[in-house]
Amino acid sequence: MKNINGFTLIEMLIVLAVLAIVAGLGYPSYAGHVVRAKRIEGQLALVEAMQRQERYFALHNTYVAFAADEADPAAQDAVWWSGARPAASAYELDGHACPGSTLAECVEIRARPGTDRVDGHFRDPACGALTLDSAGRQGARAGQAGQDGQAGAPVAARCWP
Repeated sequence: MKNINGFTLIEMLIVLAVLAIVAGLGYPSYAGHVVRAKRIEGQLALVEAMQRQERYFALHNTYVAFAADEADPAAQDAVWWSGARPAASAYELDGHACPGSTLAECVEIRARPGTDRVDGHFRDPACGALTLDSAGRQGARAGQAGQDGQAGAPVAARCWP
């Protein structure tokens, strides 16, 4: 009888099928972890931006509005992205007066996921845009990237640990 070394085609196909099943089961969990990690990046960027706003408020007795395309010299130094550089960031930040308030009273900073200026492929359908204001209120507006949906306590509680 002949001694055969190696694998048969059937054995290779069975191994590939098992690997495909394992990968198919594991990928959604991996993708969920990636979204949560990028959401934490956005939350950290909001807290850091609020710290800069509070330092500015301590010196000038007002907050400053900012955005990526802001022309105001006071807002030129504001960091409007969440990561190390804009292209590698998951969120675009902007700051404006809280609804019903002026910048001398309250500022709200918003982190919008996956806009044209940052990683446009990132999506966070569960939480959407994250917000933090100078009164410490945390929020989330679930919806498509860059669009505001309805803010609600259950969404904010789920999106802010």
